[in-house]
Amino acid sequence: MSFLTAIFVIAMAFVTATLSGVFGMAGGLVLMGALALVLPVQAAFVSHGVLQLVANGWRAILHRKHVSWRIVGWYALASLIAAAVVTTLSFAPSKPLLFLLLGLVPFLTWLPQGWLKLDAARPSQAFLSGLLVTGLNLTAGVAGPLLDIFFVRTALTRHEIVATKAATQVFAHLAKIVVYGAPLFAAGAQGLPPLWVFAVAIGVSMLGTTVGGRILDRMSDVNFKNWTRWIVTAVGVAYLIQAAQLYAGG
Repeated sequence: MSFLTAIFVIAMAFVTATLSGVFGMAGGLVLMGALALVLPVQAAFVSHGVLQLVANGWRAILHRKHVSWRIVGWYALASLIAAAVVTTLSFAPSKPLLFLLLGLVPFLTWLPQGWLKLDAARPSQAFLSGLLVTGLNLTAGVAGPLLDIFFVRTALTRHEIVATKAATQVFAHLAKIVVYGAPLFAAGAQGLPPLWVFAVAIGVSMLGTTVGGRILDRMSDVNFKNWTRWIVTAVGVAYLIQAAQLYAGG
């Protein structure tokens, strides 16, 4: 890995952790695409899993008093099942397919709320969210917009939404590290950034999460929800353009 690529990965770790600290999902979407630009697909999945595990874990710790642990428990159980299924299928997307999936995922935020009456506060739906979100996370690399659908109708505050989503994503990213990391390390861990890059990126991720939390405190619930939708949609369009270019280039 070149020094410029390493700096790019570290810088994106900070920027995207800050975004996630504010919006709860935009950062992970941006980071996955950034890593896929400079790393092989499997290495991008594992690197994304490690960095987002730290960012989400630290965010959950910072806002731990706001976490709904009942939701997290049902989600974690479902994540384990989803990871076992994907491992059995041995699925790994190509880079063009990855960007196509990354581009389509954000449009889930535009589904009319009346179509789906989902509420993560209900145990059965918390379990369903774990299955679907972790499954999508293991195929597209991110699933924040899908997870968000399960929180739209909850009575949780913006702090509770961000904290609980962060705690659930700890398990989703653990699944990603295990599913894609096992075969990658068995092959010699080719394509992964060196350990020093992970060490620095993890540090700046924690800093970015803290900065994002302070920005979150200054936002209203209405602005929080509106900005999230438009940001992830813009990112999705950019990924669809990238996918089209990759498919056109063969």
